[in-house]
Amino acid sequence: MTNSNHLDKRDGLPEEWLYLLKEYPRERWASSRNLGPLTEFWLARHNGFRQLGRSLDDLLVKFREGKMPVKQFGGTFAPRLQQFLSELHHHHMIEDEHYFPVFMAAEKRLVAGFELLENDHELIHHRIETVIGSANKLLGRLREGNRDKIRRASDDYAATSSTLVTGLMRHLDDEEDLIVPLILDRGEHDLGLS
Repeated sequence: MTNSNHLDKRDGLPEEWLYLLKEYPRERWASSRNLGPLTEFWLARHNGFRQLGRSLDDLLVKFREGKMPVKQFGGTFAPRLQQFLSELHHHHMIEDEHYFPVFMAAEKRLVAGFELLENDHELIHHRIETVIGSANKLLGRLREGNRDKIRRASDDYAATSSTLVTGLMRHLDDEEDLIVPLILDRGEHDLGLS
C-alpha cells in the first residue's frame, strides 16, 4: 500500500479502481434495477454507523460544554459507544470473511482495492481498541468526580474518537464506491449474494 492510499492520507480511491463507479454514479444507485435488498441493508448499516458516530460526537460536545450532567452523560454514552464499536467490529468481520472474497473472485481488477479495505479494517480495529481504553479511562474519571482529570480524560477521548470516526467515514465512502457499482453491474443473485 502506498502512503497516499493510507486511510489518513487519501481523499478517495485511485482512479483505476473507480471504472465501475463512472458507469454507476451514486446519484443513480437508488434507481438501479440491480439494487437488491442486501445492498440496501448494507448501505443502511453504513448510514447507521455514520449516525451513531455523529450521535456520540454530539453527546461528548454537550457534556464538555456543560450542557449535560455527568450522570446523564455516562449513562447515555457508555451503552451507545458499546453498541457502535461492537456492531462495527462484527460488520467488518462479515465483510472480511464472506463478502470481500466473493467480490475479489468476481472482479480481479479490484483485488488491490479490497485488500486496501481489509487493511483499513485492521487499522480501524486497532483504533477501536484505543477508543475503548480512552473511554474506560473517561468513565473512571467520571466516577472519581475530579473536574481536571475529567477534562483531561475527555480531551484524550475526543482525540482518539475523532481519529477513529474520521477514518471510518473515509473508509465507508470508499467501500461503497468500490462495492455498490460492482453489485449494480453484476447483480446480487449473479454474485451469489442472494
